[in-house]
Amino acid sequence: MNLFIILAAINAFLAVALGAFGAHGLEGKVSERMIEIWKTGVTYQMFHAGGLFVVALLMERFSSTGLLNTAGWSFLIGIILFSGSLYILTLSGVKILGAITPLGGVAFLIGWVLIIVAAVKG
Repeated sequence: MNLFIILAAINAFLAVALGAFGAHGLEGKVSERMIEIWKTGVTYQMFHAGGLFVVALLMERFSSTGLLNTAGWSFLIGIILFSGSLYILTLSGVKILGAITPLGGVAFLIGWVLIIVAAVKG
């Protein structure tokens, strides 16, 4: 459980820092469209940092810790693939990176489904 709390806090911290960087450091350096893509990455990172907190707290409540453990890792993989690809896309302009983003979205969806299954079994 402590690992997911630590990962959640790190990702929440990074989302705040990257949000500030996007708002102040990227202004005038990339297009408004790219700023919006950056913001999407930050938003999803913060939501799923919250998801990591949820996983950590549910691990104390439910017996299906294997499912919850996998959900937590799915969220982390999703953050890396989804938000990470959007950050790199914004900074580099390499549009092919947009093909990686949906894989992160699938990882997010898997994490949420695993939480549902754990709750049903719990």
